[in-house]
Amino acid sequence: MNHIEYDKYTDNQLIAMARDNDDKAMEYLIMKYGYIVKHYVRTMFLIGAESEDLMQEGTIGLFKAIRDYKSGTGASFATFATTCIKRQIDTAIKTYNRKKHNPLNESVSISVNPEEGKNDYEEEMQDRSVASNPELAVLMKEKHEAMLDKIDKELSPYEKKVVELYLEGYSHSDMAAKLGKEQKSIDNALSRIRAKLSK
Repeated sequence: MNHIEYDKYTDNQLIAMARDNDDKAMEYLIMKYGYIVKHYVRTMFLIGAESEDLMQEGTIGLFKAIRDYKSGTGASFATFATTCIKRQIDTAIKTYNRKKHNPLNESVSISVNPEEGKNDYEEEMQDRSVASNPELAVLMKEKHEAMLDKIDKELSPYEKKVVELYLEGYSHSDMAAKLGKEQKSIDNALSRIRAKLSK
């Protein structure tokens, strides 16, 4: 697919094209906003759920956003898509939890950078006008500040480093190598972090 060909179109134009069965326009939108799905899945601690399953759910949420978005409502498509993606993933988690008696479980969002006091995801979303909805921006800010405070109070310096590397996308083995620890130490740290943040 020639992505450059679609760069010239606005989101509203691309959405209209996708709804008119232009598969390439749909593919372009999925590619353009797929980062939201990846970031949201990455900021979830999950026990017993495959990230691929959540990626699929998030992509379904993005499809729904393309299908249902209405311009002129005051919210950008990125804002609306973020809401749809989050809702789809959260619903999938709740549905799984109802089917399984042991939680999948206590998914805990840790989308903040404990070392810098800010969140790369939040900054990227703001750059793309996701925070153009004032109410959403306030809620996001409050949530991130509360989680940052929780991390500062509850986690040890070592656990904070583990969180930071985890959110940057490092595997358990890579984190162990980078921190000079055994992988079991990383696994244990992640378990402690989840337990502390889920209280």
